[in-house]
Amino acid sequence: MKKLLLAGVGLLALGVASASAADIQRRPMPAKAAPAYVAPPLYNWTGFYVGINGGGGWGTSSFSAPFTTGSFDTSGGLVGGTLGYNWQVGQVVFGLEGDLDWSNIRGSSPCGATSCETRNDWLGTVRGRLGYAFDRFMPYVTGGAAFGNIKTSIAGVGSSNETNIGWTLGAGLEAAIAGPWTAKIEYLYVDLGDGGAVAGSTADFKTNIVRAGLNYRF
Repeated sequence: MKKLLLAGVGLLALGVASASAADIQRRPMPAKAAPAYVAPPLYNWTGFYVGINGGGGWGTSSFSAPFTTGSFDTSGGLVGGTLGYNWQVGQVVFGLEGDLDWSNIRGSSPCGATSCETRNDWLGTVRGRLGYAFDRFMPYVTGGAAFGNIKTSIAGVGSSNETNIGWTLGAGLEAAIAGPWTAKIEYLYVDLGDGGAVAGSTADFKTNIVRAGLNYRF
């Protein structure tokens, strides 16, 4: 009798243990926590860069007496190189940029019994830039000195080719596109003042420039 009782207790204990093990197997395992999101670092604009630029210009010129023309249109293309440096503080970007372009901005008008022409063969600027960085995009304003030649010609009378220093103001947008490369588009208003006199007449040169650029940052 005692042996039967002990055998029954053993079988009961074995059943309880099996049920507990099965219950443990049925319990869901705790879910693993998702890895924490780490935002990529913001783009930093600080550093030197070199690049190329190209675009077009359109503006006006006029000859003074005695070969008076009134205001006439000038237009043409330009292409050249760029060198600059940016310094970023927070989201504000301070910069200094210079460029030198070959230019073919020109226009002509009748002046009395002959023809008068104004032509710009090369154009450069040295400008400060002030931008605000939205990570990889940076709108900016810019302004400074402009310099270039003003070639004035009066058919059958003579010509003058003088280098002038004037001023420029504008704005643009630059974007980081891949690795160290950035691309920009900008507008500049340029006033080079009056060129040299031909038979007492001088001509002014004012132009609007829209150009694109590709820069490599170091």
